[in-house]
Amino acid sequence: MAERARWYVVHTYSGYENKVKVNLEKTIENRNLQELIFDMQVPMEEVVELKDGKKKITLKKIFPGYVLIKMLMTDDSWYVVRNTRGVTGFVGPGSKPVPLSDDEVFSMGIIEKQVSIELVVGENIRIVSGPLENFVALIQEINLEKHKIKALVNMFGRETPIELDFKQVEKLT
Repeated sequence: MAERARWYVVHTYSGYENKVKVNLEKTIENRNLQELIFDMQVPMEEVVELKDGKKKITLKKIFPGYVLIKMLMTDDSWYVVRNTRGVTGFVGPGSKPVPLSDDEVFSMGIIEKQVSIELVVGENIRIVSGPLENFVALIQEINLEKHKIKALVNMFGRETPIELDFKQVEKLT
């Protein structure tokens, strides 16, 4: 059975939560780790404060010093997260990170990014970015969790399989 992505809690220096998230997003993009690390969140809540007799709504971190990360736990993903500037370690005993249970994820109010895409298998799409820009491809498979499409592109008279991000394609009209 294939391992599924789970939510893990990472401890950071206080006040570095958003910096850790941004640094990790850059690292994921640079090292092409989108298939290992899917989502990161710094849970926030709206707080109404009274200041000088006026109501002011501010965002406050629910878990200061922590970032929640949805990832497949591998040696590579562990190393990248653990060695991100501002990260002090994973939450768990010793060096073994413990994933959150589904109940814990739900009770923390983690809202997973829902992706809706108006494409179906067997449909033609146009590639809008990357080395194959403006090529037309035939969708073979759609992976909503990884935000990827597997498609066939006709190059030099033969069908070539490729994998694309959702943001790299558009529906042909």
